[in-house]
Amino acid sequence: MKLRSLILSTAFVLSLASAGYCQSAPEAAPVKPAAVKDSGTHYVADAVNPFIQTGECPGAISILYRDGVQETALLGYADMENQIPIRMDQLFMQCSQTKGFCGVTIAILVEEGKLSLDDPVSKYLPEFAELKIAVKDKDGKVELVPAKNVLTVRMVMNHTGGFPFEIPTKRKNGWPSLSLRDTAKEAASNPILFEPGTKVQYSNTGIDIGAAIVEVISGQGWDVFLSERVLKPLGMTSSTFNPTDEQLKDIIKLYRVKAGEKAVYCEFHTAMPLPHNGPNIHPSAGAGLWTTAQDQYKFYKMLMNLGVGDNGARILKEETVKNLLATSSRPAGLGGYSLGLSVDGNGQMGHGGAWGTSANVNWKKRTLSMWIVQELDQPRPWNAEKGKAAEKFFSQENRANAADAYTGRMN
Repeated sequence: MKLRSLILSTAFVLSLASAGYCQSAPEAAPVKPAAVKDSGTHYVADAVNPFIQTGECPGAISILYRDGVQETALLGYADMENQIPIRMDQLFMQCSQTKGFCGVTIAILVEEGKLSLDDPVSKYLPEFAELKIAVKDKDGKVELVPAKNVLTVRMVMNHTGGFPFEIPTKRKNGWPSLSLRDTAKEAASNPILFEPGTKVQYSNTGIDIGAAIVEVISGQGWDVFLSERVLKPLGMTSSTFNPTDEQLKDIIKLYRVKAGEKAVYCEFHTAMPLPHNGPNIHPSAGAGLWTTAQDQYKFYKMLMNLGVGDNGARILKEETVKNLLATSSRPAGLGGYSLGLSVDGNGQMGHGGAWGTSANVNWKKRTLSMWIVQELDQPRPWNAEKGKAAEKFFSQENRANAADAYTGRMN
């Protein structure tokens, strides 16, 4: 069967943008977004289809949006072997894009006055009261010295806390192998890499610690808090850390990719071993949320709309999104990063995931870009062509690639 581009109909896109309307929170007037218009363009499909035809890129979903006009492309297959076309309602693993969801839960607590970004982590997790740094002396011998700086919530959420990418247990057994509270305890029992707040080390562990703090303050599991305060209000009914057997039968499958060769199906990755559900699967905030293109679209439109979903549900105040999520929380000179999101200081927020996904919005320019694939390894030559196609759509500097800064960040 010849592969071909599948483009969403205008009616389906409109249903995404205006499905339902509910009363917003008292502090803000209800927001009903303008209907989305189909752009009538096929920039990404034209650019990526040659790689779909050869089987190098098994399948992809692209959404480009600017101020009410949208190009949506469904390209190739979720399952090449069985020729199952890729769809908006199939689950995929978004990996590190989960970090932005944790950032939103932290922002909710800050907004409600229950948390300050400059609070010591030890205020909520006493095991972090005394931290040791692993340093080498002049002879190369490693010794442990007490940390001088106080570890804060801000630091664990922006990768300046000094934690490694993963704790030893998760490096061995994968993201879902340990609860968030146990992850925090193990992280506190090991030496950190540098003085908190002075350098950057991209770290799933830090984000997991942030989620553990949410659990302490809320008295709920982080996944429960996330579901009640973000996912359900936005209508993200398929997103989960523990998919059902039925959901797992129809997912966007994972492939190993290599330029010039047909993609090869990969049953699982060591960071996300089988089984993908059951009693031993724990939520991970650094990476671990399964979602669909339909659901992820709702989350990023909420960010672009400054805290209100396309269905009218307000998750955060405008000033919270502007000042916390779209503004870097790092010291000057350490790059733009807020709370689980890469930012550029000019309205942009986004993140990528290890399996090649990326999403980005700019609240000032009212733009959104999403790229959904499930691909291991490098290079991914279609990314360059996809970027050029996005430039054509936006007719300006392509902001989509800013989110790719944290795509594929796996140790």
